[in-house]
Amino acid sequence: MAIQYHVILLHASMNSKNKLPSSNKSHLAATTVNPLVENTQQTEVDELHNEISKLHEALPVLTKGVQMLQEGCTSINNELIPITDLLNKCQQEINQSRQTILANNSSINSVQLNQDVLQQEAIYLKEGMENIASASYDGTYLWKVKNVAELMRYAQSEQQTSVYSTPFYSSRNGYKMCMRLYLNGDGNARRTHLSLFFVVMRGEYDAILKWPFSYKITFCLFDQSGQQRHIIDSFRPNIESNSFQQPQMDMNIASGISKFFPLTMLQQDEHSYVKNDTIFIKCIVNFNDIPRPVFPYAFNLNPALPDHVIQSMIKAEIERRQEVSIKS
Repeated sequence: MAIQYHVILLHASMNSKNKLPSSNKSHLAATTVNPLVENTQQTEVDELHNEISKLHEALPVLTKGVQMLQEGCTSINNELIPITDLLNKCQQEINQSRQTILANNSSINSVQLNQDVLQQEAIYLKEGMENIASASYDGTYLWKVKNVAELMRYAQSEQQTSVYSTPFYSSRNGYKMCMRLYLNGDGNARRTHLSLFFVVMRGEYDAILKWPFSYKITFCLFDQSGQQRHIIDSFRPNIESNSFQQPQMDMNIASGISKFFPLTMLQQDEHSYVKNDTIFIKCIVNFNDIPRPVFPYAFNLNPALPDHVIQSMIKAEIERRQEVSIKS
C-alpha cells in the first residue's frame, strides 16, 4: 500500500507540473525552490525506487517457487498414475474374486443338489437290489412308489423328472420290462398330469422271443381309501414303433399314457391315491386277452393272494361272464 501511495503521489506531482501555464513555468524557473521540500520529494522517490528494486529482486524467487510448485504437482500427478492404475487393478481383482466366489457358491449348491439326487438314486438302487429276489415273473408288477412329495419336488425342479420301477418279467425266460413314471408329467402333459409309461428292456432270452412286442398293457393307480375307485387305463403297442422292437440297448424308448391322471386330483385331500407319502401302481401285460370289463374285478382282488390264485379267479370270472352272456 505504501508503494502504491508513493507511485500515485509521484504521478500527481508530475501531472500538476505539466498542467502549469507557460507564464507560470517561466516564473517558477526564476523562483528559488525551497531546499527542504526538494529533499523530501527526492527521498520519497528514492524509497519508491528501492521498493520497486526489491520487488524486482523478489520476482525471480517467486517465479522459481511457482515453477517448483508446478513441478511438484506434476511429479505428484505422475506418482499418482501408477497408484491409480494399481487401485483400478485391485478393484478389478476384487470384482473377479467376487464373481469367483459367487460361481463357487453356485457350484457348491449344484454339487449339494446332485448329491441329494445321487443319494435318492442310491436308495432306489438299494431297494431295487432288495426287490430282485422277489421279482415278478408272470407279466404283472405292483409298484410301491415311496417319498412321493420329494420325488414331486425333484420333478418340478427338473432335477429328476422321472423314476423307474424294478424290472419284471413275463416268465423266467420271457420279456424283461419296467414302468417309468413322470410325477410332474411329460411332453404335452407336463405340469398337468401324471405320465405313466411302459419300457421294454433288453433281456437274456430276447433272441428266441417273438418280436415285435404286441401285448396289451394295462395300468392301475390304486385308491387307498378302500372305496376301490382305482384309475385304470390301457393301451395297445404300436408294433411299427421302435419302442416295441427287440432292444439293441439296455432299454427301448418308453411308450404309454402321457395324460394318465390329473395332478389336481392326485393332490386333493378327498382322493386317497397318495397315502403316507406313497402311491401304488400296477402293470398287467395282457397275455391272456383279459376283456376290458374284467379289469376292475381283477384289480379289486386282494393283492395278498398268490399270483396263481389271482389268475385262477380272473379266469373263473371271465368264464362266468361268458356263461351269463350266453344265457341272456
